[in-house]
Amino acid sequence: MVLRMESLAPPIKVQSWPRGQPLKSFQSGKMYIVEFWATWCGPCVEAMPHLVQLQEQYRDRGLEVVGVAASERAPTAKEARTNLDAWLAEKFPKLNYRIAFDYSGEMDKLWMEPSFSCGIPTSFVVDRDGRIAFIGHPRQLDGVLPKVLDGIWRTSDQAKAADANRIEADKRLAREIAVIGPIYDKLRPAMEAEDWKTAFSAVEEGLGLMPNRMDLRQLHVNLLLHKMRDMRTGLPAMRQLVRDAIDQKSQEWMTVAISELFDPAIDTSHLPRAERFAMGKELSEQILALKPPPGDYYKFRACEAVAQYYYESGNKERAIELIELALKSVEDPHPMQEKRKQAYVPRLVQALANYNGEKACYGEFCSAPQTKQSPESRTEK
Repeated sequence: MVLRMESLAPPIKVQSWPRGQPLKSFQSGKMYIVEFWATWCGPCVEAMPHLVQLQEQYRDRGLEVVGVAASERAPTAKEARTNLDAWLAEKFPKLNYRIAFDYSGEMDKLWMEPSFSCGIPTSFVVDRDGRIAFIGHPRQLDGVLPKVLDGIWRTSDQAKAADANRIEADKRLAREIAVIGPIYDKLRPAMEAEDWKTAFSAVEEGLGLMPNRMDLRQLHVNLLLHKMRDMRTGLPAMRQLVRDAIDQKSQEWMTVAISELFDPAIDTSHLPRAERFAMGKELSEQILALKPPPGDYYKFRACEAVAQYYYESGNKERAIELIELALKSVEDPHPMQEKRKQAYVPRLVQALANYNGEKACYGEFCSAPQTKQSPESRTEK
């Protein structure tokens, strides 16, 4: 049975309730957000302060938020529950909504699988009559929830079109996962063993099935240029990746393209300088012309590589300006998720120290210059 907008909401069948009282059934006249999440899922954790805010904002209108931890990773249910309790105690000791725990897979069978939902976080909004009003990513709730609360969402053409598009997109994603899974089963051990030829063979097999899959396109270029150093095949592949990224006007695609050329962590000394800088210039201009959403992960990744392009081109001032802007936007207007901050902010601080030639700090993060590299005398502005 397909679970979609207008369907009766399935029951909540979980093993325990780490936070709040058990919810035995959906009460008539109340509304619910049933959020599938996990502690290891970065976007899920990023969404939690927003759910806290929604619970507080709409509590008086009968809204109840229920977080369903149905994807915790541990050998046993007992270990998974223990880990979840410890995580909640550390990260959200005063959480204002209920948390349910299920290790059996029952909630996935009742909710996720019938709705074709392939990933988390996924939010289900249950209307006052116990029927599904919305299924999707929690970032969409701000635009949908007020209309659901006012009783005008489910009857709208916008809602019907959104639900149909969601189902089609989720079905397509499920088909992709079924196709690409065996490819990654071959790819992962080859990458871990640094068996680049076997890895490259798996990537080419994957591209034969899904020629426009971004992660495979990036890995294809990375293996050719940086692991196998096959310039004859790698440079044309790199050029095509750049062209496709620009033609799509995609922040994500342009970010992965420029990262292969100007990521400070990658040795690019073997690449032809003139062509590398020509592609970097075009990508940088296109990336800076875009306006990604606040807190967008790719924005921060792109900024580091674009700044490196300007620094190596001789425009140290522009490089420093970009890094400083990226650091400023870590907290404003939407704070970066803590796990990503710990992984990414030190890279920005390190770049700033390298560019200025002196120690740089941002909050708890400090770095001293690691290189004495000076920008070229030529300046590009």
